[in-house]
Amino acid sequence: MDLKQQAEIKRKENIVRDVTEDFETRREERRHLERGWQLNMNFVSGNQFCDISPTGEIEEEDPAFYWQSRRCFNHIAPTLDTRLARLAKVRPSLNVRAASDSDGDVKTARLASNILKAVKGRIDLDGIVSRATLWSETCGTAFYKVVWNFNEGNVIGADESGHPLREGDANVIALSPFEIYPDSLAAESMDEVKSLIHAKAVPVSEIKERYGVELAGRRISDFPLAPYSSASAWKRPVDGDFRPALDDAEIVIERYTRPNGEHPEGRLEIVAGNVLLYEGPLPYQNGDRGERVLPFIRQTCIPLAGAFFGTSVVDRMIPLQRAYNAVRNRKHEFLNRLSMGVIAVEDGSVDAEELAEDGLYPGKVLVYRQGSPAPAFLDCGKLPAELEQEEVRIANEFILVSGMSEISRNSSNPTHVTSATGLQLLIDQDTTRMRMSVESVERAVREAGKQILHLYKQFASARRILRMTGTGGHTELYYFSSSDISADDVVFESGYERTPEQEKEDILNVLSLGLLKERGSLTGEVRHRVLEALGFGSIENARDISDLHIKKAERENVLLSTRDIEAEEYDDHALHIAEHTRYLLSGGEEDKATRERVKRHLESHRRQQGGENGGERKTGTP
Repeated sequence: MDLKQQAEIKRKENIVRDVTEDFETRREERRHLERGWQLNMNFVSGNQFCDISPTGEIEEEDPAFYWQSRRCFNHIAPTLDTRLARLAKVRPSLNVRAASDSDGDVKTARLASNILKAVKGRIDLDGIVSRATLWSETCGTAFYKVVWNFNEGNVIGADESGHPLREGDANVIALSPFEIYPDSLAAESMDEVKSLIHAKAVPVSEIKERYGVELAGRRISDFPLAPYSSASAWKRPVDGDFRPALDDAEIVIERYTRPNGEHPEGRLEIVAGNVLLYEGPLPYQNGDRGERVLPFIRQTCIPLAGAFFGTSVVDRMIPLQRAYNAVRNRKHEFLNRLSMGVIAVEDGSVDAEELAEDGLYPGKVLVYRQGSPAPAFLDCGKLPAELEQEEVRIANEFILVSGMSEISRNSSNPTHVTSATGLQLLIDQDTTRMRMSVESVERAVREAGKQILHLYKQFASARRILRMTGTGGHTELYYFSSSDISADDVVFESGYERTPEQEKEDILNVLSLGLLKERGSLTGEVRHRVLEALGFGSIENARDISDLHIKKAERENVLLSTRDIEAEEYDDHALHIAEHTRYLLSGGEEDKATRERVKRHLESHRRQQGGENGGERKTGTP
């Protein structure tokens, strides 16, 4: 081994040591946050008699007396379910708006919109957002990782060993906050994070398949890392250790560093089992201007000033849940005393052990010593009114802290409002209280859409085929490459994806206002599109031929960019002339050769249209 090889080995060992020590340092700095997240998860699942000990560990609380009632009356879980159901409706539309009216911008915007729709359906983006939202609502923060998966997409060939090569496709992964370690816990956004570590326990078989490195593996039982790994690799805990464990695994540490003076393209270092698996620049040009940035997106429930990780409503509800459980349990203990009774007996007058074991069941013959007072029930009094008042007060505080009123949480109406407008105002108030969480989901989804387009711009270099849906539900096959995608001027349309019922109601409202009428009546094209939107597109008589003429003119616009085309005698010349003129006015006149071909094509339409009019025959729409 020469000196150069020894120096290379030493350099890699230094990288492994630096990454591992950096990971352990960050892990220790935010250990108190992890314990808080674990406590939240316990309370949501119903394990509500635990707390963080002075040593920083989750410990079970022991009852003061063995007879004390320790039941959980979980108000946190249904409140969380209601918030998740409300946030499930927050799905911003990923439609891209054209920067101008030119055909190039319109075509690019349409292509970008269809790419995002295709990716959204393929990866089930709604399900990914729901999983991330569950983490953010429980622990306060969740993350998305936008990556390019080279094992997705159509097969384009095979490698030397015969394994298929695919064209690759974008993917979005929902991550728990346990896996993310920023360089600063005081950063208030992802833009302020200079370096970020993504750590997770991974089976060694998966590491070998991904990186080609075989590791020995070990048993990992650390809670923040092991429970969210592959479920198929789980083993039952042994030796009395009931913590989750993953056998034959290693912790994969990925450290992402933003571009700086030393590394203009950033830095990615991956370490597992004291072995350097990868080092190089940041893999994705996913920034706003094509620069390399961190492929992570943050989503919070409630942001905190001066903190990277946010908080959640579960944190705020835990003190109320403890107080509510205490009041309800003390109330039940008092009711048990009233129903079961507390018996006073003279010492030695009865068999105390038998009485304690069997109690005074109906029909029991109680024998006591002659001359002694008969056993009697003590007067336990009445249920204190303070218990009832405290229970009601705490239940009302749940509404204040969680932001979910009774009308949203349990469909009750304590205000006795009966008008539809009043009820809608009450529901809107709940939505207003959740505005911070709603805006975080919106920003995360839109940022994911931008990064997906940047990945397509970077990796979709070869010709790819996309099945696009055009106006009226027509399906088209479209070939594109990275040069056809503009990821820097992406402007998402505001609003949400409406349900079919909402779309139909809006169409009927527009029709009732007469906004779709032209000269007092609906044109054939508008009538056809309205019927199709209402679900009657399959009716043959509802299909207007003008839509087919417009589609044919659009196809001719594409062909005219390369060659001349003559008008057909069966064309609706008025519709064709209007569509070709629109093409010229929206940017088609920039190419001189294309402009001359379109002008010649328009002249052929006018000649045939003039001949038909001269023969007292006229086609087209008025």
